[in-house]
Amino acid sequence: LKGSPITFLDTPGHEAFTSMRARGAQVTDIAVLVVAADDGIMPQTIEAINHARQAEVPIIVAVNKIDKTGANPDQVLHQLTEQGVLPEEWGGETPVVRVSAKTGEGVESLLENILIMAEMRELKANPDRPARGTIIEARLDKGIGKVATILVQTGTLRIGDNVVAGISTGKIRAMIDDKGKQVRKAGPSTPVSVTGWDEVPEAGDIIDVVADEKFARELAEERKLRLATKGDDSGSVSLNDLFDKIKKGELKSVKLIIKADVQGSLEAVKQSLSKLGNDEVDIDIVHGAVGAIKESDVNLADTAKAIIIGFNVRPDANAKILAAQKKIDIRYYEIIYNAIEDIEKAVKGMLEPKFKEVVLGTAEIRELFRISGVGVIAGCHVTDGKIVRGAQARLIRNGAVEITSEIASLRHGKDDVKEIAKNFDCGIMLQNYQDVKVGDIIEAFRMEKLDED
Repeated sequence: LKGSPITFLDTPGHEAFTSMRARGAQVTDIAVLVVAADDGIMPQTIEAINHARQAEVPIIVAVNKIDKTGANPDQVLHQLTEQGVLPEEWGGETPVVRVSAKTGEGVESLLENILIMAEMRELKANPDRPARGTIIEARLDKGIGKVATILVQTGTLRIGDNVVAGISTGKIRAMIDDKGKQVRKAGPSTPVSVTGWDEVPEAGDIIDVVADEKFARELAEERKLRLATKGDDSGSVSLNDLFDKIKKGELKSVKLIIKADVQGSLEAVKQSLSKLGNDEVDIDIVHGAVGAIKESDVNLADTAKAIIIGFNVRPDANAKILAAQKKIDIRYYEIIYNAIEDIEKAVKGMLEPKFKEVVLGTAEIRELFRISGVGVIAGCHVTDGKIVRGAQARLIRNGAVEITSEIASLRHGKDDVKEIAKNFDCGIMLQNYQDVKVGDIIEAFRMEKLDED
């Protein structure tokens, strides 16, 4: 705009820049939050606000679709204040610009606001130094080989530069800008696609220009060794080690993400837990929403170093895998008092983990069989692990826990069996519960006593 370039990184929702942030990269200088004037603030908007806060990125709100019948921009401003985002015109610090993507109205004003914020925050970089940037995405292209899209954040990247990103190295062979043109150099805030990599780098990795190829390789090898010795611990926090971290002064606030089955429970859990802070430590509720625990919640927990509290809800399959990889502590509760008691004990250093839950397996209900004198048998397919007769079980419907019971009967064909493995079909009856439906998930688990040592 008027000689000042602005680079837009269009993220799908909010997960892209936070998962990058989780790996140590702060890519965005300013987050533009787009809210539709006819819809107002949606659950994903609230998530996006919380993600931007955790990434410590200032927000500019673009209220879109102001040309539509039924548009109510003032309602959006009111909803923003409810989320702790106070618009400038109401005495706050967040610029709100009314725009129409269809007619173009307000777009120039939005761009001007971005440049004003950049000037106020002194968002400047030195082009006269070796380049440093972030890998936005990377892929293996059949035609041209290993390609990485880079956003240069400081310095100038040139063809022939030796680079290292994470544990990948390379020598820049070609650079293509966002318009598909070959370029020989790229300065601050310039996005380019780069070839010349030994292996495909990871999205979110920091890219640095180094003196020579030998140094790049040594640096990459050193990082590989460090990763091997460090393991996959991302500095995550668990309820069991909270007190130690508080005592050592490593933790000044306990960050929580709360997911619940209904809005009433969510509000009650949030209010109860937020009162547990003391002089030494704050309780910071990073995000709260209704519904199953998703990948975006795990990514946010990783970024914020938060613990996830699930109240009558469970994680979906992808979230479960990601939480295990990132060592995110997810706690499940069915009674509010138990959640309060556990957090309180953890803050005071009295939490004694005597039992832990071990998930044995999950099965999806695909058919129902009603047998007179017996009841409803759920025709299931085991999707993960194994189902064991006599194990504790919870019935999950749309991510929320309907009931916790026990596997009373387990059949394979006409035979009674002790257990059924993954990818097999079986018939399951739950203890004292008949109201099962097609599409429900049965999760079998057991409680294991932890070693006192």
